[in-house]
Amino acid sequence: MRVGVTGSSGFVGTALIDALRSRGDDVVRFVRPDSTDTNDSLIRWDPAMQLVDDGDLRRVGGLDAVVNLAGAGIADKRWSATRKREILLSRTDSTALLVKALLSMPDGTPMLASGSAVGYYGSRGSELLDETSSPGDDFLADVCVQWEEATAPLEHAGATVARLRTGIVMSTEGGALKKQLPLFRLGLGGRLASGRQWLSPISLRDEVRAILWVLDHRLEGPVNLVAPIPLTNRHFTKLLGQALHRPTVTRVPAMALKTVLGKELVKGAVLASQRVEPMVLLKSGFKFDDPGATSIVRHSLQTHT
Repeated sequence: MRVGVTGSSGFVGTALIDALRSRGDDVVRFVRPDSTDTNDSLIRWDPAMQLVDDGDLRRVGGLDAVVNLAGAGIADKRWSATRKREILLSRTDSTALLVKALLSMPDGTPMLASGSAVGYYGSRGSELLDETSSPGDDFLADVCVQWEEATAPLEHAGATVARLRTGIVMSTEGGALKKQLPLFRLGLGGRLASGRQWLSPISLRDEVRAILWVLDHRLEGPVNLVAPIPLTNRHFTKLLGQALHRPTVTRVPAMALKTVLGKELVKGAVLASQRVEPMVLLKSGFKFDDPGATSIVRHSLQTHT
């Protein structure tokens, strides 16, 4: 298979490219115009300027599928008005440009597996959510709705489009777990606020395996990329402490989080409660290597070691 990848420098994108190449697939990376990469299998583009190198498109030729992982980090900075706009446009602009480029490819329109997130559902307490659930009404839900809608022209053209609603990807290479580990190793880790909020994690290896499964089986529509066993923050905190042989008696008050990160980021992301199940993956026959948080944490720490 010949697969294009955007967002290839992120920790998920990097792992995905390694997996694609290890099984013999050809990879075409979408890179910034100022990239120093000299590999022939790349397409230079600038989503902010809505520009893609037509010469690269012609030179690269046809693609069987494209995985779209581009987007600014959700919790990397406080949510100022400028940052919120960057979070939104880094997703919608890049997806719109990618869709336009794919529709123009002379060798046919490839399948698109386009990034989204379980933020689509909003913060819903203990409500069990699957791909048929309605969208939420907060900032991240609105971002995800617009992000997914940007793929509509490709669907209207008859192409296969999967919307990858990813949960919290667990890896020591990036994301939430990487940020938490230093404190937990020092015995300073603890639950966030009440700890009753639900988490829907997935190990990095299952995230990559699930994306490959979506491509190989040409799944379409929304696909939740989460492990089948969600858990609360309190439970996850206890499991991580046990795995590291460290106490987890500390509690981080919501007010302290809001002081450091900002009220809206904490409410909309850090303390959001999303109890999501991967109904489409399970019905399609996908088997998780890490179905629950215990194996997710164990595998992540073993890989790091």
